[in-house]
Amino acid sequence: MASALNSSFDLVVVGAGIVGLAHALAAVRRGLKVAVVDREARAIGASVRNFGFVTVTGQQDGDCWRRAMRSRDVWAEIAPQAGIAVEHAGLVVVAQRPEAMTVLEAFSRTAMGEACRLLDAAQMRATCGDVLSGRPLQGGLYSPHERRVESRDAIPRLARWLEQARGVTFLRRVLVKGVEPGRVVTTAGTLQAPKVVVSPGDDLLTLFPERIAAMGITRCRLHMMKVMPGDAGFRLPAAIMSDLSLVRYLGYSELPEAAALRARLEAEQGACLAAGIHLIAVQGSDGGLIIGDSHHYDWSPAPFAEEAVDRLILDEMHAVLNLPGAAVTERWNGTYASLSDRLMVRDAPEPDIRLVIVTSGTGASTAFAIAEETLDELYGAL
Repeated sequence: MASALNSSFDLVVVGAGIVGLAHALAAVRRGLKVAVVDREARAIGASVRNFGFVTVTGQQDGDCWRRAMRSRDVWAEIAPQAGIAVEHAGLVVVAQRPEAMTVLEAFSRTAMGEACRLLDAAQMRATCGDVLSGRPLQGGLYSPHERRVESRDAIPRLARWLEQARGVTFLRRVLVKGVEPGRVVTTAGTLQAPKVVVSPGDDLLTLFPERIAAMGITRCRLHMMKVMPGDAGFRLPAAIMSDLSLVRYLGYSELPEAAALRARLEAEQGACLAAGIHLIAVQGSDGGLIIGDSHHYDWSPAPFAEEAVDRLILDEMHAVLNLPGAAVTERWNGTYASLSDRLMVRDAPEPDIRLVIVTSGTGASTAFAIAEETLDELYGAL
């Protein structure tokens, strides 16, 4: 660490979550000398508490969808180099109500849906086999775009690869106390760099608190679970979403056709909507399913997870998937910075400093593209 503090860098990145690591990658691809500083010994925040799901289909039309497509491509490029396994690919959205199928039909007519396939009920059963429950089924949508990694493994592997193969310097268990033009002041000393990127996740007070407060950023807390299927041979054909997802993800919910679905869900599953619940199910190499999630907004979200919320998520899981004998083996809270009207912010406290916060829980899906845009701002487009 002493040698790092006595060195100068082209860029210092504050924060070693996926957003910080994405900026480090974009910088070394430009041939820059990069240091990453993080207060923790390892990643413990939003980047490892999520699904590891690189979601493209359903992201908001425009910049977010474009960023997700680009980030998906970067994941595909670097995953084999960093030894990160892609657990499965693609997405199946299960439509159990006619109104949900109408939304998917409308989505398939947009530019975002061009590579996706609408499936009728028989085709869904053929695609998913015995994975789906026996509940009534209207059909669904298959997207080829998505990729799933095991985030609690992928993030440390990415950091290790950046350090060992790409020459990025990491300073861990070091708190950044201040960022000034040309200087990053830490608990271990001062780093010299002409440009700095700050990616604080949901730490809203340590750096640039006045600017963050003025934006109105708060936090979102999620209920997450790991579920082991009763049948060891149970395998998802792709990531799974359900009707509730179609009023949660903006790529669907902003379509006019989503209004009728929302009205029906309000009548039938109002408690789920009130808790921000929709179903995502992904699977790992050990057969375990990561299941979620809910959304609870508060500047200081309570750490107490209500069993009733978990039960609503599990009820939706069983309504969609055929999982007799499934057992919850882990429960945890996810957390991320949140804004109601913006999916990410990139602020310039100084001309050569950028404050970058993903405010929508889409870090794994969009961070690589966001980082390339940040580097374009700081250094000029390639």
